[in-house]
Amino acid sequence: MNRPELADFLRHARTRLDPSDVGLPPGARRRTPGLRREEVASLAGMSAD
Repeated sequence: MNRPELADFLRHARTRLDPSDVGLPPGARRRTPGLRREEVASLAGMSAD
């Protein structure tokens, strides 16, 4: 899988989940649906950087 394909897959996968689906508070208004990159990294125990 090349980098653009991976990025597209990850963006699409994040949009399928709501914060409440993984135990996170709903939080502030979101411009895009799904989890933020930082939330995914936190859940995975990684840095978003």
